[in-house]
Order: sequence, then structure tokens, then C-alpha cells
Amino acid sequence: MSQRNGFVSKHSVQENPWKTLSSQTVYGNPWIRIQENQVIRPDGSPGIYGVVRTNLAVGVVALTAEEEVFLVGQYRYPIERYSWEIIEGGASPEEDGLQGAKRELEEEAGIRASRWEQLGADVHLSNCITDEVAKLYLARELEFGEANPEPVEILQIRKVPLAEALQLVDDGEITDAMSIIALNRVDTLLRRSRSSTTPQS
Repeated sequence: MSQRNGFVSKHSVQENPWKTLSSQTVYGNPWIRIQENQVIRPDGSPGIYGVVRTNLAVGVVALTAEEEVFLVGQYRYPIERYSWEIIEGGASPEEDGLQGAKRELEEEAGIRASRWEQLGADVHLSNCITDEVAKLYLARELEFGEANPEPVEILQIRKVPLAEALQLVDDGEITDAMSIIALNRVDTLLRRSRSSTTPQS
């Protein structure tokens, strides 16, 4: 048995307590596949586990020299509400994360950036139902052109100070997970950068 945070488990922390007996794709389209897996649960009972498989997700915080960020507004069908987010989307199978991020930034906001960096480790967006992984990026030294969103995308673009975007997170106006994580990672990055350049007395 192993013990962690006061809880005792008969499995080691890293051991997989699930057993997959069979797996079949019950639905698929260019963006997602839904698998239904016959499993043995951790308690030994039989069951099913549905998993949504997706392409790589990417998110971009486009940051100006004045520490303003670009937010995209659009109606999100699954949650039936309007959502303000960072620039984000899905990388196509032939793209890596950075290529997908650059394409999404130009398509949705008409922006190109000369300076890119990944914002920390990859993120699992809802790991109880999907294997969706997101890579988050910070884009700086921006150049502006014409946006070219997909025909089904009806978007609004707004530029706000990073502090205001973080307040929108705190106020519950921004609820998208990638946006919340990415904006807070940028804030942490900038705070650390300012701290490291502040002269010591």
C-alpha cells in the first residue's frame, strides 16, 4: 500500500488501476473521435469509459510593448454562451504546436509576431473525458494585417491591458481554461522578469 496526503491506496501512485478490454470508435469527424472502451474499473467491476480524442489545441497570448493583450469574442455552441478568450484553436495533423499557433494568430486577428516562446508545460484541458492537450504561447513584437477567420467564425477582437484581462478572469467574464492558464502564466512571467531586472538596494 502507498500513502499520499493522508489517503491510503493499495496501488502505487504511478500504477494504472484500470484495465482496457476492448476499444472502438463510435463516432468521428475531422476534429474529434469518440471511443467507447470496455474496462475493468479500479474496484474490479466491469464498465465502459468514453474518451474524446482530439487534435492538438493551441493558444496564443499576443502581447504589445504596452502590455496589452488581444481577446477574441465568439459564441461557443457547446456551452450556449458568448465567450471572450485568447486567440486559440486546433493544430492540423501536419502542424506542430508553434505552426498552428502562428496560423491561428494570423487567421483570427491578422497578427504576425517576430518573437515567440512557449508558456510552460503542456496542459490537459479536461482529463476525465478527453485526451486533449494544449500548448500555450506568448507572441511579442507584433505586426498587424488583415484577419481571415474561417467562414463559420463570427469574431470580435478587442485589445485590453493585461491587468484588465486578469480582472475579467477574476470576475468570471473569462471562463475558458486555456485563456485563464495562459494569461496567468504571462502575468507570472512578466512579474519575474521585472523582479530580476530591479536593482538591489
